[in-house]
Amino acid sequence: MANPKLKDESVDLLFQAILRLETEEECYQFFEDICTISEIKAMAQRLLVAKMLTEGKTYQQIESSTGASTATISRIKRYLYYGAGGYGLILARLQEKQ
Repeated sequence: MANPKLKDESVDLLFQAILRLETEEECYQFFEDICTISEIKAMAQRLLVAKMLTEGKTYQQIESSTGASTATISRIKRYLYYGAGGYGLILARLQEKQ
């Protein structure tokens, strides 16, 4: 169920666009146009932190490996366990692909 604070026509359009990307190269093209490099790097870092948390890595290991602050790691851990389930969903699908 979508968060009512987030759901609107423009966010629907964004997600519909993302769902139509077919290759990793198309993702690079689209995200480079729509986001800053810093925004892309931040999203990638968050996903990596979530992955490392599910692998049982410590905050210290994650911080030294990713450069994420302990506040960021803590926030991601909270979303992993009490969020909408998006991290768990995508990490499971990425695991299936390997």
